[in-house]
Amino acid sequence: MLHILICEDDLGQRLHMESVVNNYIAADDSGMSLALSSGDPAEVLTYIEAHPDMYRLYFIDIGLKHDEMDGIMLGTKIREADSLAKIVFVTVHSEQAYLTFYHKINALDFIVKGRREDIETRMNQCIIDAHKLYLDEKRGQVKYFRIDASGEVWSVPWDDILFFETHVSVRHKIILHTENSRIEFRGFLGEIEKHIPGLYRCHKSYLLNISKVAYIDRKTKEAVMPNGMRVHIAQKKMPEIVGMIGNG
Repeated sequence: MLHILICEDDLGQRLHMESVVNNYIAADDSGMSLALSSGDPAEVLTYIEAHPDMYRLYFIDIGLKHDEMDGIMLGTKIREADSLAKIVFVTVHSEQAYLTFYHKINALDFIVKGRREDIETRMNQCIIDAHKLYLDEKRGQVKYFRIDASGEVWSVPWDDILFFETHVSVRHKIILHTENSRIEFRGFLGEIEKHIPGLYRCHKSYLLNISKVAYIDRKTKEAVMPNGMRVHIAQKKMPEIVGMIGNG
């Protein structure tokens, strides 16, 4: 079962989010529940500790006004306790999205508070996406790339990976990029290439997930990803990768 948790300290916003979740659950009997809705991040962490073996989707207000913990800190603590957590941040400040990258939270989505109809649409899509991931994992269809980085263990679905790159200044350090996260860890591109199908060595410093490429920029010799990030392509690799992508 997919368990949904909300942490929002504005009562009006929280009641609206509860309504969105409950309405979705009422219309879809495929197995999910609103497990907790609270304005207190400590209550969320206590719940996680008391119920360790659950597949969860979290909607978190990034601007929590709590004495000891804001939304980013809560997201970081959730990720430490629940490596498979699907975390969605909700905020009035779109410029705060970069904080989720900086703290390596690997968020599922980032919803900017605006028109209620827009929030409902985005929340419903997040529930659909999280539930699909849950079902795929139950069927054994989701494979994860596990990372031990500075004592933190990460489980990143293969399908979320955009590309790997070597660190420009630290030897034997790799950076994994997804649409919403950047994770640094020690490793070698050659070893990673052996274990994940669909990766392409487009440059000595990059391993690219071919299925995630939006298009090839022939002028700059770069693969452009859905989130706008660009990956260098070696000159000799251009004909092959253009043929694989089918555009350019």
